[in-house]
Amino acid sequence: MPVMEPDLDAATLKAWAQLIDEGPFSSLCWGERIAFTNPDSLTLMGALAAWTDRVRLVTTVVVPQLHDPVMLAKGLATGDMLSGGRLTVGLGVGGRHEDYNAVGADIATQTMRDMADSVAVMKRVWAQEKVTDSILPVGPPPLQTAGPELMVGTIGPKTIRSAAPWADGLAGTTLDLDVDKQSELFDVARTAWAAEGKQSPRLATSFWFAMGDADEARAQVHAHLLRYMNWIPAEFVDAMAPTTGWAGGEDDLLEVLRGFEAIGTDEIHLIPTSSDINQVRRVVDAIKDVYPLPV
Repeated sequence: MPVMEPDLDAATLKAWAQLIDEGPFSSLCWGERIAFTNPDSLTLMGALAAWTDRVRLVTTVVVPQLHDPVMLAKGLATGDMLSGGRLTVGLGVGGRHEDYNAVGADIATQTMRDMADSVAVMKRVWAQEKVTDSILPVGPPPLQTAGPELMVGTIGPKTIRSAAPWADGLAGTTLDLDVDKQSELFDVARTAWAAEGKQSPRLATSFWFAMGDADEARAQVHAHLLRYMNWIPAEFVDAMAPTTGWAGGEDDLLEVLRGFEAIGTDEIHLIPTSSDINQVRRVVDAIKDVYPLPV
């Protein structure tokens, strides 16, 4: 979803959601920021549950430390109920202090340990344990047994290992689309999950994309990065923009996707750099014959 783009409205978001739901995509994703112009993640989740029928809804990512864990658990369980059990929750510690400051959260809690503590509370809520002195437990219960699928949003081996006890998979990101580096991280996750006696993790990664003429598409990525990465000096963004994300045509995108598929990637989350719905249509044209609508 193009949630980090300017001047969004309900019609644009609904059109994107419904086109994605028609296929051949397996999920619909959106991220969280606080001190930015994006829609509130949990409010949007309710709308997306109503606008779609098939695809999984994936938060990439929600930062638990920016929320009360009981209220977050209740909100996510509501989203799981409204979507018919289609919710996957990506969780991360976040990278911007301004988001913590905006909600009065303690920056000292920007740690994997504190995130794991929040997850533990949420799992108790989803199991219908009483976490407060109340007559009834906090509900509604999620439709998925034990709660929504949980993915850790990270690009670091240490973070992956620390999340293995509670996460179901990895929702990573790649700036430069380095397949070998991504493969190494996937191996770290596989090893960490095995050490916990768990089945193989679900492996997802993401990257910014722009469809079109190479120069124009690259300029689109550059403009998006300058707006989104507004906490980084512009000259640093200018330096990284030529090699960050992907820009090009349909055949080139398909080649990139096949490269990640070859290392065992279960899913690629494409991050929009424009709210133009033709970007989605061009992705559909690129992949529909190779990756048909999931059954």
